[in-house]
Amino acid sequence: LNTIYNLGHSTPTNIAHICGISVNHISKILRELKEAGLVECINPDVRKGRIYCITDEGEQIIKLVNRMRGKKHA
Repeated sequence: LNTIYNLGHSTPTNIAHICGISVNHISKILRELKEAGLVECINPDVRKGRIYCITDEGEQIIKLVNRMRGKKHA
C-alpha cells in the first residue's frame, strides 16, 4: 500500500520489481487491497498492464499509520 501511495499509481510488475516480490504475490495482495477498498484499478478492462492507485480510504490509512509511527505525511 505504501509503495503505491509513494508512486501515485503503478503496475503490478513495477510494484513487484520495487519490492523484490514475485508478480504473482503482488497480484494477490492487490486483489485483497482492492476487495478492502484500499486500492483501485484504473484500467480494469485490460488484461496486461493494469494500473493501480490508492483510494481515498487507503490514503487515510497510510497517513494514520505514518502518524502512529511518528512520521510526517505528505
